[in-house]
Amino acid sequence: MIRNCITTIGAALLAGCSMLPGGDTPKQEAAAPIARSPAGAQCLADLQRSEATFTPLPDRYTGQGCSMLNTVQLTRLRSDVGEPVMTNLGPVACPVASAFAGWARFGVDRAAQQILGSPLKAIETYGSYVCRNVAGTSRRSGHATASAIDIAAFVLEDGRRISVLNGWNGGTRAEQEFLRTVHRSACKRFATVLGPDYNAAHENHLHIEGVASRRGFCR
Repeated sequence: MIRNCITTIGAALLAGCSMLPGGDTPKQEAAAPIARSPAGAQCLADLQRSEATFTPLPDRYTGQGCSMLNTVQLTRLRSDVGEPVMTNLGPVACPVASAFAGWARFGVDRAAQQILGSPLKAIETYGSYVCRNVAGTSRRSGHATASAIDIAAFVLEDGRRISVLNGWNGGTRAEQEFLRTVHRSACKRFATVLGPDYNAAHENHLHIEGVASRRGFCR
């Protein structure tokens, strides 16, 4: 929880160096002290109330247009009957982590119970943060600011694994309904949601990015 993380984070920050965002690509990755804005502090409090298990991370600027600001490391989420885990998930911007926690519980877990008859055990991901551009463009990806997560599959308590690659078009009717239901519910919480129907680059995952403040881009 947050209180247990402060001592460890404070010690780690003593070895970091400070720098300003923007400008030329830095010569080395730099860590800055955690100085939460009121909105950032509120986000951490909201995430804590969701009963997710997480660690706040130090702010970092890692390259031109790449940063990890107000991020957390999620370990476990809270569902109605359990604590689903995530695989391969790196730092996530707090607002996205908070939306993700709500989606996992109210969108994914409940859909799994209602449609497939088993609670959610785990969400497999292809990761979150990576300093890169959107494929084929010069524009930074949402992953470059830890504001995006790529979802590969969902594992249920009864042992079934529902992957986006195999289940979107090739799964049972119930599995296809489940994947499309969680896709639609993601569109209500995230600013951008891309799946297999968007293009071939997303045939094996759901890309979720940002937090929806109004009607976003959902494909």
